[in-house]
Amino acid sequence: MISYSLVAFGKPFVAQERATPEPVGREVLVRVRRAGVCHSDVHLSKGYFDFGDGQKFELVDRGMALPMTLGHEVLGEVVAAGPEAEDAPIGKTMLVHPWIGCEGCAACCDGRENDCAAMKPIGVLRDGGYATHVIVPDPRFLVDVEGIDPSEATPLACSGVTVYSALKKALPVEEGGWLAIIGAGGLGLAAVSIARAMGAERIVAVDHDPAKLPAAEEMGADATLCSAEGDARAALGALTGGRLLAALDTVGMEGTARLALLSLAKTGRYVVVGLHGGSLRVPLPLLPMRALTARGSYVGSVRDLRELVALVKAGKVRSLPISERPLDQADATLRDLEAGRIVGRVVLTAD
Repeated sequence: MISYSLVAFGKPFVAQERATPEPVGREVLVRVRRAGVCHSDVHLSKGYFDFGDGQKFELVDRGMALPMTLGHEVLGEVVAAGPEAEDAPIGKTMLVHPWIGCEGCAACCDGRENDCAAMKPIGVLRDGGYATHVIVPDPRFLVDVEGIDPSEATPLACSGVTVYSALKKALPVEEGGWLAIIGAGGLGLAAVSIARAMGAERIVAVDHDPAKLPAAEEMGADATLCSAEGDARAALGALTGGRLLAALDTVGMEGTARLALLSLAKTGRYVVVGLHGGSLRVPLPLLPMRALTARGSYVGSVRDLRELVALVKAGKVRSLPISERPLDQADATLRDLEAGRIVGRVVLTAD
């Protein structure tokens, strides 16, 4: 097999030829057909997340060991299975749920493996999809996406399920209220489309780059706002008539958090999924005085992913703008994503 591996933090991926792994126990071997490129991989490739005030969360402290093959949005053909995986769908093309928990804690037993404190995700702590083959620990982490275009299905494993899980926490919004989607990158565009499918009636998309806002309108946003122009808080308040009741932050930086929290109406909900970095700085009395809720949401469960796939199969979710590139362009694509040169998502192809 060929993998495009991270061998040193902050350095380009290196093409490596390795022995194709043989599945054991309930493992399955998947021949990669598609691999989505996610902004989280920018942080992973650098080896840390920015915690603000000069603090870093080093991934080696989380258990990441190099070389590591990134890529957590994976779709491929199941080509082999361990002797205990008799239910493996050999020969079928399936979407891989990458957010693997310990499978023994209370969260995992409750079907919330994304809330597991000892997660070992594919493409983060297990080798991922920037390769010709990947091992999946159990067939139950394979999701049937038959009838969906492979490149459209692939981002559902991260950008799709991440915002779907978060929107379940932010919604519903009472009649006449607004939902703000902060950020119009891959996550934000997916959030607009999925929020509409989940019944949100008034959606405003916010981004500092005006070039990204037309795509948000195409995905179903009722209004858009460029946060780099003028007083964004005042503009957002005027646009929503002071009725911003929920905000989903797909960026996750100090500026977006402040804009969302300071703009929310009383009893509003702020949910953050973005991992850009920094510290949360808002007046603490604001939270009780406005009865606000501020919470994080991390990826989603395989149950969430199956629910989302059902929405897509029902034709309720508009597809993201997606472009395809060969698998060997994984590193170049990550650099383009970091520089903000990509609208929507790029999916790497290995057919």
